[in-house]
Amino acid sequence: MVLFKSILAFFAVGLTLGSEFPSNETYSQNLLRESMAWMDMFYDADAGYLYDLDSNALVHGTRHSAWYAAGLLARNKHDDVEQALKITRNVISGQFKDPEKQWYGDYQIYPEEPTVGTDHYPAVMYNSWDPNWRGFIGTTFVLMMEEFPDLIPNDDQSLIIESLYNTSVGDSYRVGGVDGDNLYPAYSNPSIMRAFVSGWTGRKIGDANMTLAAETYASEVIELFERDNTLSEFNSGTYAGVSLYALTLWAKYMPEDSVMRQKGASMIKYTWETLSSLYNANIRNVAGPWDRSYGYDMTRYLSILALQIWTIIGKDKSPMNAKPYAMGHKGDFAIGPLVAILAPFHNSLLEKTSVPSTLLQFPGEHNVETTAFSPPFDTYPRNITAYLSANLTLGAETFSEDAIGGPATSANSFNPAVAQWLRPDGTVGWATYHPQVKSLVAIAGQGFLSLTYPDWQGGDKDNVGAFVILIGTNSPTGTRDITGWDGVEGVAVTITGNINMQPTISFNGIYGGAGEVINSFSVFEFWNFTYTVPSGITEAPNMMLQFKVKGE
Repeated sequence: MVLFKSILAFFAVGLTLGSEFPSNETYSQNLLRESMAWMDMFYDADAGYLYDLDSNALVHGTRHSAWYAAGLLARNKHDDVEQALKITRNVISGQFKDPEKQWYGDYQIYPEEPTVGTDHYPAVMYNSWDPNWRGFIGTTFVLMMEEFPDLIPNDDQSLIIESLYNTSVGDSYRVGGVDGDNLYPAYSNPSIMRAFVSGWTGRKIGDANMTLAAETYASEVIELFERDNTLSEFNSGTYAGVSLYALTLWAKYMPEDSVMRQKGASMIKYTWETLSSLYNANIRNVAGPWDRSYGYDMTRYLSILALQIWTIIGKDKSPMNAKPYAMGHKGDFAIGPLVAILAPFHNSLLEKTSVPSTLLQFPGEHNVETTAFSPPFDTYPRNITAYLSANLTLGAETFSEDAIGGPATSANSFNPAVAQWLRPDGTVGWATYHPQVKSLVAIAGQGFLSLTYPDWQGGDKDNVGAFVILIGTNSPTGTRDITGWDGVEGVAVTITGNINMQPTISFNGIYGGAGEVINSFSVFEFWNFTYTVPSGITEAPNMMLQFKVKGE
């Protein structure tokens, strides 16, 4: 029965997925239609959940199902509302209800999972349970209540409000540095969502303490942002998109007496001011550095920021493939309905700015300088520099932190020095520094990246390090095997500095090579160029990379 329904859904939406953009459809309506048509194929009406969007043996997924439910209410055709309410009840039934547990008020990763916190399924934050899902699902429920109250019966509204109360209380358990939690105000995307859900719920139920706590927390996020009008979680293709989504909730749904309403719109504008200054419309990418990235080319992995751009300038001009569901990290296409629902309001805030035109046409060669700060991880604000020309972008950030891998302590997602260039066939080449140290002086300028290890201790054997540069594979028409920079397609690179000039070169691929690829949901194969530091040097190790796009 389920298979038969899936086949029917495929035939019902197959033409829609590949159809041309209708002339009477806005960009946001186009995103809603396409993202919903894709998810329709994964919906299990008998269970009232989406199947896992990464195709994990027909198990179901909770967060994506909640996002789909909001899209069903927005579409409101046939039995969409009935199915949306069914999904909502299912998601709430899987909410954790024991207030003694750290994961109280959170939601299941998937309904088939064992009981979190048992011997056979230990409670491991960001694995068996994810505290950020309180924010992702909680904000979705608020959006549904705000946008579609007439479609939600009173009993279901009461159920949602009770769930939001539980998730707000559970989120109050989160204190950065306590019980392994990393939620500080500098963790931008969940912090903005936390403040919103608690502030909205506190007002809804008349809980003055919850409301005050939310406003206080939001003020901490705002104070950190207004230091240089940047998100602490800087320039992430995925999480800048989430932060913009959550800030839109602040600006649209919070009352006038809330600091979130008072600051939300300006924070959106300033965030876009930074993002658009780093955006190269020729390459259709936001230049580095990236605090957290699931890929190295936005035209190949699906980022939530690209969905935002889709609603502003259209899918064909945005960093999207014609088939978004074929891109890496495709599961985030499921948030498309939420972005689409909020787009008319969100985009209205940008109408009198230069953002839309900058996203459409590269304004010319320029430099960008700014800072971002993520206490308590940073010992001082990260200094960010970038250089953009017609076919080349270079970005870097200087940092001194308490762990390798940036505030997220993930060397695989932290990209503090990045180069991208346009290749002859129109595809994007890239190179990124893979973090090896807690402190780095990284500067981007006209055609160069400079990398220095400032904490060098005079050549002690424990401090003999390396500079590791990851380089994307060539296009299908380029050289398959790379033995040096001469084989890297589309760019000429000159290396100078006090390092060993002959790198060790290896390949990391999907099916083999020297090691594994980095991001399992957004697979980019790469060549690893490792430049070692001579053990005898006493001055700080430095590596200078000078880039020139071939043919210019």
